[in-house]
Amino acid sequence: MSDTRLENDLFKKFQDLCVMVIGDAMIDSYIWGKVNRLSPEAPVPIVDVVERSNRLGGAANVALNIKSLGARPILCSVIGEDATSKTLIQLMRDYELDEDGILQSNDRITTTKFRIFGNNTQLLRVDEETTHPILPNDQSRLLQTIKFQIQTKHPDIIIIQDYDKGVITQYIIQNTIQLATEAGIKVCVDPKHLNFWAYNNVFLFKPNLKELKNGLKSNYNYLLDKFNLEEAIMILQENINADIVLVTLSDKGMVIRYSTENDGFHYQAIPAHLRNIADVSGAGDTVISVASLCLAAGLSPLDAAKIANVAGGLVCEELGVVPVNAKHLSEEINRLEIL
Repeated sequence: MSDTRLENDLFKKFQDLCVMVIGDAMIDSYIWGKVNRLSPEAPVPIVDVVERSNRLGGAANVALNIKSLGARPILCSVIGEDATSKTLIQLMRDYELDEDGILQSNDRITTTKFRIFGNNTQLLRVDEETTHPILPNDQSRLLQTIKFQIQTKHPDIIIIQDYDKGVITQYIIQNTIQLATEAGIKVCVDPKHLNFWAYNNVFLFKPNLKELKNGLKSNYNYLLDKFNLEEAIMILQENINADIVLVTLSDKGMVIRYSTENDGFHYQAIPAHLRNIADVSGAGDTVISVASLCLAAGLSPLDAAKIANVAGGLVCEELGVVPVNAKHLSEEINRLEIL
């Protein structure tokens, strides 16, 4: 049986932790409806709208995952000065998320991903965004905000959530890692393509398989060759000097390579648990949130990855981007005897 006492102690520890999240905050906007016919104008379905909703996405969803597990998130991002920015800020207020780290800029719009669902099936996604890097002045403002939040709120761990939408630049990366190092705070990263090799000397580096292949400029099918997958991760880890590399493999689970003080590096495959998958969007946000929080709480890299693996699967059972539910996660940890 799972050690329920250890599990309960873990969730209690979460309540004492503060996590800084830096990255591209956005809105996931949904139109839910029914489809009964095709359009006479084009071979496309007509969606009769039943409901509309807006949810926090990107780095904001990471912050919401942290909040839902009982910890205190600090979200630092740059959004637009537009009507959508007001929606994002109001959503943060609705969830009682601190907005002190949110900056606005008239150089960009607030990223919004519109998803249209008909009969519980996603039919279309439309993105409204600005993807060029934030202006030098906005980079300086953001870095000053990050520095102030570190000095005043003393986060236990920092997550950099990069979606290649322009908030995360090499200037922000390098200076944030330096500030974190000086403050003795570990940095966890969920990377994208543009800045993939800019994250040196971080604690946790969590690409998915596609991002790993793009970073290594490889078309190799690593899922068919476990030896070459481990070698690819070793090459990545040696180049960026990360303590932990966690690679998510979608429905195949994840693999982790991590160092220990006494006996070098360990490599472990963690298979996915059987799920009724409804929607994979937001799963990566949940994995980096849960893994980072578990590491901040003192769990081993392997146990942190196992719990994150369960959490990522749970949110895939829900339609749309949703944060992990702490009670549900706790029940699954116990049911699957993870700890």
